[in-house]
Amino acid sequence: MLTRLRSAHKRSRWTTSVCWGSAVLGAAGLRETVARDGLAQYGARPVDERVVISGKVVTSAGVSAGIDMAALEAGTAVAQQIQLLIEYDPQPPFDVRSPDKAPAEVVDQLRGRRA
Repeated sequence: MLTRLRSAHKRSRWTTSVCWGSAVLGAAGLRETVARDGLAQYGARPVDERVVISGKVVTSAGVSAGIDMAALEAGTAVAQQIQLLIEYDPQPPFDVRSPDKAPAEVVDQLRGRRA
C-alpha cells in the first residue's frame, strides 16, 4: 500500500489526508508535518493546526477540517457554497478540540490510561 501511495503521489496534483490518514502519509515518507500528536512515531512532526500544507501534501486534523481543506481545490466560492449547503457552523458544546484544552482525565481515557 505504501508503495502504491508513493507512486500515486508522484502523479497527483494534491496528496491529502484527514485525521489519522496522516500516519499513512508519514509511514510512506510523504509527510514531515501533521496536524496532531501521536503521529510522530510514523515519521511526522506534529503541529497544532487544523490544516497543514507542505508542498502538494495537505493534511487536516479531522472531518470538519477536511471541509476547510477542500477549499484549496474547489476555490473560495465553491467552499462557501458547500458550507452553506451543509449549514457548516461549528459551535461545539465543549472547547476540547486538542489535548491541551481537554481535561487530563478525558485525554488519559482516550489514550487507554486510567486517571
